[in-house]
Amino acid sequence: MIFDLHVHTNNSDGLFSPEKVIDLAVKQGLNGIAITDHDTITGIEPAIDYSNNYDNFRIIPGIEFGCVFNNEEVHILGYFIDYKAPNLIKITNELKQSRLTRGIEMVGKLNQLGLDLSIEEVKKFSGEKYIGRPHIARALIKKGYIADIPEAFSKYLDRGKPAYVERYKITIGETISLIKAIGGIAILAHPGILKDKGIIDYCISLGIDGLECIHSKHTNDDTNSLISKAKSNNLIVTGGSDFHGDLINKDLLLGKYFVDIDTIPEFKERI
Repeated sequence: MIFDLHVHTNNSDGLFSPEKVIDLAVKQGLNGIAITDHDTITGIEPAIDYSNNYDNFRIIPGIEFGCVFNNEEVHILGYFIDYKAPNLIKITNELKQSRLTRGIEMVGKLNQLGLDLSIEEVKKFSGEKYIGRPHIARALIKKGYIADIPEAFSKYLDRGKPAYVERYKITIGETISLIKAIGGIAILAHPGILKDKGIIDYCISLGIDGLECIHSKHTNDDTNSLISKAKSNNLIVTGGSDFHGDLINKDLLLGKYFVDIDTIPEFKERI
């Protein structure tokens, strides 16, 4: 069973609704996907409901938490989570409010830099419930200030750049503990792009269950090295595209990076 285990919808910073993502996944020949929106679980139930329109297509309920360690962004994926757990709902509500507040502050910083942008223009891309940095980037593109999302991050929105604003986050240890407390499997997302590879060992020491070895931003060397690392530490090997809906080289990433669930006993038994 072929699954893309890293997929975002418009419930966070993806472009497409859960329903549209599922339609695309079926067209790509996938047997299932994991919905892993940033810091929110609101896209899971609509995806599960809509997936019933297809025979033998499965949704894995997931989430992607953003943490910071040693001044570097570290993302933790949670799979097979109890997305109705009260403690998860509480923390995701707090994270959502933090993102909204940060979005307003970042737009204010951009205004101070001389860029004419309003929060209303950002919300045309984000909606009212969630604001992520890619939404601000898309609004900047629409206004003609930058050419693409990477430029927006490198010039304004990345950590250490002039429009960056910190937001409320939970620690790596708290994140792993939360995922396990709600019945989930905790995976370190795209470790190949970490500048400090020592963070991988730190996550292993905290009880991470696996590594996302296959990812759209990993080189072949990254993938091979991470698979070796996972196997030597008895960790689960996962993979996914990190699909947000944007065209990369005029093509969709969805389904281009995947795993065979039949090779992951911990996932297959839960499917």
